[in-house]
Amino acid sequence: QVQLVESGGGLVQAGDSLRLSCTASGRTFSSNPMGWFRQAPGMEREFVAAISSWSISTIYADSVKGRFAISRDNAKNTMILQMNSLKPEDTAVYYCAAARSWTMVTKKDECDYWGQGTQVTVSS
Repeated sequence: QVQLVESGGGLVQAGDSLRLSCTASGRTFSSNPMGWFRQAPGMEREFVAAISSWSISTIYADSVKGRFAISRDNAKNTMILQMNSLKPEDTAVYYCAAARSWTMVTKKDECDYWGQGTQVTVSS
C-alpha cells in the first residue's frame, strides 16, 4: 500500500517556525517531483512549494517565497517543508503530494498521491 504521511504540524505564534515532514512508504518516490499544498477552512486547496525528483529545481508560491524552504532526502523517502516567520494567514491543513511530472506537481488536480494532511495553526 502506497502511503504519504505528514507530520510536524501544530499550534505556534506568529513569527515562529515549524518543520513539516512527509514520509513515503510502499514505493519509492525518488523519480517523482513532490510538493506541498495547503487548505484553509472554506478555501480551495492551494499550491505552496514543489521540488523536482533530484532536488535540482524548486518552486514556491509568492505568499511563502523567502519564508519557506522545501527539501527532500531520497535515501529516506522523505520530504521536508521548513516554515519560518509564520503568519496567521499560513493557518491551514498542509498536504504533501507526488506527481508524474514537473508540470503536474503544482496543480492539485494532477497530483497522483496525497497524504492525509497535518494541521498548522498560527496565532497572532
